[in-house]
Amino acid sequence: MTVNKQLLCSVDDIPEDGCKGFTINYQQRELDIFILKRSEKIFAYRNHCPHTGANLNWQPDTFMDYENLYIQCAIHGARFEVETGLCVWGPCVRQSLIKVKFHILENNIYLEND
Repeated sequence: MTVNKQLLCSVDDIPEDGCKGFTINYQQRELDIFILKRSEKIFAYRNHCPHTGANLNWQPDTFMDYENLYIQCAIHGARFEVETGLCVWGPCVRQSLIKVKFHILENNIYLEND
């Protein structure tokens, strides 16, 4: 199996406790994703609420709640754990965000396209 990699950004482009959204071409369609950094670890998810199917952010690169503790859906306020994507509050409790596979090479973040 061959893994195709698509460069998204440098790890340094994402501030600590910050997020960055992307619209990428994946398998001949556009896909919205976001990457966030917490405790120098990188997490990547589809920008897709499991409850409504809408994008989570209410402004570009704004995916976190006011305390910067949880990923928050702009439509109904559902909150998701950064590390797991699990919804811990709101109408989609126990559902999860979809993780995005990525690879870090030489301080750059690449999306892995299977």
